[in-house]
Amino acid sequence: MATEKAGIDWEAVELHYRSGIRSLKDIGSEFGVSDAGIIKRAKRDKWTRDLSAKIKAKADAKVSAAAVSAEVSEQRAANETQIVEANAELQARVRREQRTDISRSRKLVMTLLTELELQTDNVGLLEQLSELLYDKSGDMTAAQQTAQEKRVKLFNKVISLGGRTGTMKSLADSLQTLVALEREAFGIDEKRAPDSQTVFNMQF
Repeated sequence: MATEKAGIDWEAVELHYRSGIRSLKDIGSEFGVSDAGIIKRAKRDKWTRDLSAKIKAKADAKVSAAAVSAEVSEQRAANETQIVEANAELQARVRREQRTDISRSRKLVMTLLTELELQTDNVGLLEQLSELLYDKSGDMTAAQQTAQEKRVKLFNKVISLGGRTGTMKSLADSLQTLVALEREAFGIDEKRAPDSQTVFNMQF
């Protein structure tokens, strides 16, 4: 009989039989025994196919774990995308604000340069205005006379060559700073773009 064949690894046959996964024909083909021989041996030794439920439960657990792992990976990728998007939007907003601040400051510097230019082109008229600041009626008190002299002195200092030269230097320094900030904010120079407060720390 098939069950009495020598060399059959009945322990292995039993394990496969009890697993309940493979067919008897498949098991018999591997170990050289017929379906009937396996059934007979199982009846004789009271084998039961009691591992199938455990194997199925283990397989289900593995499938579930794989599904959870994939879901976690997808969620992590989604979270990373959200973080990147949020920070990119923040940086974009800051850069837009920087460009606006720089543009306004640049416009102000150019306006001041225009005023300085007009002042320089009309120094003669300003000197005449300085003369008109004097009240020569002689009706002022000593305190009023002192205040008048201070006003005229301050005015003459502003319209003097030294005063205008100092103003021009401050404006040139501010414009140089603004040009550098502008090039960084618009990506012309690959440096860290300054924060908006830098613009307002310049000397005008």
